[in-house]
Amino acid sequence: MKIKETVLTVSLLVALSACAQPQQIELLEREQRRMRSDNASLHNEVETMRSSLADTRANMQQLQREFSTLKESIDETRYQVGRQIGQSTRDGDQRIKDLEGRVAKLAETLKTQEAQLKLRESELMQLRKVIPQTAIVPPSGETSEIAAAENEPSRRDYESAWRAFERKDYRAAIVLFKDFINKYPKSRLANSAQYWIGESHYSLKEYDQAILEFDAVRSKYPQGEKVPAALLKQGFAFAELGEKVNARLILQEVVEKYAQSPEAVQAKQKLKSLES
Repeated sequence: MKIKETVLTVSLLVALSACAQPQQIELLEREQRRMRSDNASLHNEVETMRSSLADTRANMQQLQREFSTLKESIDETRYQVGRQIGQSTRDGDQRIKDLEGRVAKLAETLKTQEAQLKLRESELMQLRKVIPQTAIVPPSGETSEIAAAENEPSRRDYESAWRAFERKDYRAAIVLFKDFINKYPKSRLANSAQYWIGESHYSLKEYDQAILEFDAVRSKYPQGEKVPAALLKQGFAFAELGEKVNARLILQEVVEKYAQSPEAVQAKQKLKSLES
């Protein structure tokens, strides 16, 4: 709008200049030059604004492109995270299902074993009723111990437990020897029964339990005849578990405390083998 007004003013001045005096002409020329200068300034401002507008438009377009790129990156990241979370959840659910399946199988196996154990206990009860009525001749190694029993019932019960051990029916032997200790806790054969419980576990390669049972011989019957043998086999059990330090300590105790016993000779031999 300002440009149009300027053009009209210039045209008017030109028209008037034809009939104007020299002084007026000079004044008109100065005014014309001023208006040209103003026009040039306005033109420069317009160009500057046009350039600034172009820069602003370019910046807006660049920001739009960056925004679009960022939005695509966010969408892709959200998609990937969703996939990973979904996969992790599915994997976790599958592992839980696998564990639940294993637990169910173990529970079923446990039920089966419990049923077998009950059946075996019933068989052992019947065995105890039959065996005492049968004449049993124990091996020479146990004859003196059985003879030390205070009464006939205790001798028969001990013989039946020993016979189960002799048959290598170690589970039955453990039950019968424990029953003997419960029935005759003051018997002179109680320490031997405890020892054979440890031997049964040792024969079953249940070395951790054997160690506990052999230790019970020493703790419950410190003056019993089976203490040296129990210590010896306890040392052997530690060796089987790879615990050589504990094995050496126990075997060295046998050598020092029971130097004249047959167990001391075996302990020395075992110590030598552990050193190699």
